[in-house]
Amino acid sequence: MQQHAAEAILGSDGDVVLLSPTGTGKTLAYLLPLVQLLDHRDGSDDPCCEATVITQNRPHDPQALVITPGRELALQSHQVLQSMGCGIRSTACYGGRAAMEEHKVLKEVKPQIVFGTPGRLNDHLDKDNISRYGIRYLVIDEFDKCLEMGFQAEMQKLIKSLPGLQRRILLSATNLEQIPQFVNMSKKGTLIDFLPDDEQTSERITLYEVHSPQKDKLETLKQLLLSFGDASSIVFLNYRESVERVNNYLVEQGFTTSCFHGGLEQKEREAALYRFSNGSANVLVSTDLASRGLDIPNIENIIHYHLPESEDGYIHRVGRTARWDAKGRSFFILHSEEHIPDYVEGDVEEYVAAESQHTEPAHPKMTTIYIGKGKKDKISKGDIVGFLCKAGGLTSDMIGRIDVKDRYTYAAIKREKLQQVLRQTRGEKIKGIKTIVEAVR
Repeated sequence: MQQHAAEAILGSDGDVVLLSPTGTGKTLAYLLPLVQLLDHRDGSDDPCCEATVITQNRPHDPQALVITPGRELALQSHQVLQSMGCGIRSTACYGGRAAMEEHKVLKEVKPQIVFGTPGRLNDHLDKDNISRYGIRYLVIDEFDKCLEMGFQAEMQKLIKSLPGLQRRILLSATNLEQIPQFVNMSKKGTLIDFLPDDEQTSERITLYEVHSPQKDKLETLKQLLLSFGDASSIVFLNYRESVERVNNYLVEQGFTTSCFHGGLEQKEREAALYRFSNGSANVLVSTDLASRGLDIPNIENIIHYHLPESEDGYIHRVGRTARWDAKGRSFFILHSEEHIPDYVEGDVEEYVAAESQHTEPAHPKMTTIYIGKGKKDKISKGDIVGFLCKAGGLTSDMIGRIDVKDRYTYAAIKREKLQQVLRQTRGEKIKGIKTIVEAVR
């Protein structure tokens, strides 16, 4: 799929529509060729150089916009690009934080690619925080979700405001019945369809039903999670209030969870996903907000506490597991008046959680610490590893994912080493600067 996408994007000057199941790597499929099409200069070249004359644009102005339906996908896609190490500058813009802060980042970074939600991108274009005149490429990721969420008017306004737009790349995990006229796709465009004809979900996913003797499924959920040990699991519910209720119950029962829904502040949402993705929480309790745009590896179990509201919703939920070539399991918790939805294809086995197997919730292997220094303090991942090893007494195999932000850093470390690290780093300096090291709860 990625090879076909690269050939279509690099081998023609037309628009591209890419259809491929969730978890197959669509972000890389468009980023790998897109970065080859962009001007890599840093803006310090002669302003009268040939490329500038052709584009009538300064090298440091944005050349591509990537529209995403949600904040998490915008941020995640930006992080994927940065991890590629290709020298392309980028940033992510989304609601839930001050637009002025993003404006400062835009002026400082001078991104060649901007990832963002439709409303926030329009806001920056209206204020000229993003120059519209150099943008040649528009990517709409999860295009079907953007339409489903009612972003038609915002996307139409955005597309009309880009006078130099040359190419469009649309990506979707479900079939597109019709592309609205406002997208203005060229007739010579290319369709790349990797959606399976008859496979609703991956054959690497095993389906189970779990019967709850009561309508309130909390005790059944508890026993189910106990049977998983420390395996990584997502519990899906249909309402924010239900997410809060179930999460609070699991915490009271001793589980280490992350709570995730659209009613949380952006920092809370980011922290919840971070703790789950780095192994500091082994249960994510969420609405369907977590069913799209998250690329978290090694999720073993998907639990439908509430039944999915549609077949598409079901497909996207289950798509969180068995990514790439991994295996996964999907569990329907059913009370006496519920049954497996008719749209679910494949054999569904009955699962009975063994109560005696695990009597206490298993703790995750990792925990997250906060270090009060970041990129603005000239701190790198290597500096963090050195600090944790020298001052904290860790070895490199005790350190997991590290994310260095502008003013602080999150780092995952072995859970059993937390108190040692907090004790030994108290008052210590990193690169000659005193810092704070705290546990993230």
